[in-house]
Amino acid sequence: MPWIRRAAAAPLATLELHGPPASPSITLAYAAGAGLLRSVADKVSFKVWRTPDEMRAGLTSGNMQALVMPVTAAANLHKRGLGVRLANVMTNGLLYVISSDDTLRTIADLKGRRITVPFPNDTPEVIFDAVLAHNGLTEDDVTVETAGTPIEAIHMLLAGRIDIALVPEPAATAAILKAAASGRAIHRAIDMQVEWGKVTGLGPIMPQAGLAFTDAFLQQHADMVEPMLAAIAEATAAVTARPSLAAGHAASALELPWPVIEKSIPFSNLVATRASDARTGLEALFSAIAAVNPKIIGGGMPDTSLYL
Repeated sequence: MPWIRRAAAAPLATLELHGPPASPSITLAYAAGAGLLRSVADKVSFKVWRTPDEMRAGLTSGNMQALVMPVTAAANLHKRGLGVRLANVMTNGLLYVISSDDTLRTIADLKGRRITVPFPNDTPEVIFDAVLAHNGLTEDDVTVETAGTPIEAIHMLLAGRIDIALVPEPAATAAILKAAASGRAIHRAIDMQVEWGKVTGLGPIMPQAGLAFTDAFLQQHADMVEPMLAAIAEATAAVTARPSLAAGHAASALELPWPVIEKSIPFSNLVATRASDARTGLEALFSAIAAVNPKIIGGGMPDTSLYL
């Protein structure tokens, strides 16, 4: 649905932002807490959504109108006509293979091993399978087992039930810090952004999540989009420059220990790239998913109207 940018208006009385308990939400929580959105609203709050079902319910009810979500979810909801537009990309990738085995360093080292991947049949597994194929490995070479969530995967790793997992930030950092606190070692073995870049030829860019708006928000508050995106760009620069300060703003909102947030930021590839400028990377991701499991993105490649 088209939207019209009007002349600048007075700030809204309130603005409620939403996002998952993942690294891109650190930027939103910081922007809200540091007062960077004063020109947008007099009172800005940030709330976490915990599950995709909670996110969808919030969109359906109209309670969530400006929120961070996986870019695949944005494509899915847009394709299904649920009135979601992707405004920007807030991370260029935050997936890592972590392991208690310090000899594991490359994709080739996974041959003959078992790895646990969260979110069965979803983006992490599709990406991992594409990387394996690019390296000439098949399901006969690497056994992929699944966990429901990243937290479940790291609990299994910390308990010694598995020794390799593919998880996003900040779960990877949480696992490393928790292991260290108990005198054990878990290390960051493989940067999946680098491996994905070898698949696409686009460099280490894996656009995973961004800010989306509902059509209802755009119809009522289109004039607030530009100042919001500018504030997020400012917040991104501040968060990456001063992770400790950002952690102070985000720890309570994300319900994560501040050391986990602080130490995860350098590995979260936080950016503030307009969705239209990120199309090449987004379409590379969508194409890989469409070839294997198009249901993830709503049945097929999204058209250009997805990009605000």
